[in-house]
Amino acid sequence: MRYLLLIHQDENIYRNDSQSNVTAMSSDYAAFNEAMKKAGVLLGGERLQFTDTAASVRVIDGKTEVLDGPYADTKEQFGGFYMIEAPDLDQAVAWAARCPAAQNGTVEVRPIWELTGN
Repeated sequence: MRYLLLIHQDENIYRNDSQSNVTAMSSDYAAFNEAMKKAGVLLGGERLQFTDTAASVRVIDGKTEVLDGPYADTKEQFGGFYMIEAPDLDQAVAWAARCPAAQNGTVEVRPIWELTGN
């Protein structure tokens, strides 16, 4: 079954952090990525740009509204994701717990709704 690991963190950690801390964090993510590749569970993933580059779109009564930034104003922002293949939720949660983001943010684990008939 496929799962998304949705990374939610305070993006100001990255804006205000020293270069040495950012480099250390990058090596933590590189090790996590390599572990998932070796285990054969990594299907994809991306880091997102900061929320000040985002736009939120909704259509109300046929009229398109575009808002700057994310729709929700929260302490933590959606900063990236991994798509993994795992036999069950317990294994997906175990991978989420190994993600460096779990140390100072939240990694939400969501099963992907598998389409039938493809």
